[in-house]
Amino acid sequence: MEDLTQEEWVSQLANDDNAVVLDVRTEDEVADGVIANAIHIDIYKGEAFIAEIDELDKSKNYYVYCRSGNRSGQACNIMEELGFENAYNLEGGVLEWEGDLVDLN
Repeated sequence: MEDLTQEEWVSQLANDDNAVVLDVRTEDEVADGVIANAIHIDIYKGEAFIAEIDELDKSKNYYVYCRSGNRSGQACNIMEELGFENAYNLEGGVLEWEGDLVDLN
């Protein structure tokens, strides 16, 4: 896992053809909007979260975020334990995000 500042995250993501953006917030938090092209898997789903994460393509590069950067850091650690090689945590999460958020629905 690597913690990235918003600037590093945005720059690296823009140049990554193998990227997946992953939002690990709750349904209520996601209702406020997501970072463009994000898929949503709530980390609070426990074993169901782990099962859903384990189904993802481990060869992709995952850019993971939550509200503040704490849960997404935990998610990155779980992903590494499951065999993911590249999981990047957004420091500060959505609270410090300066880009646009889009409606998931």
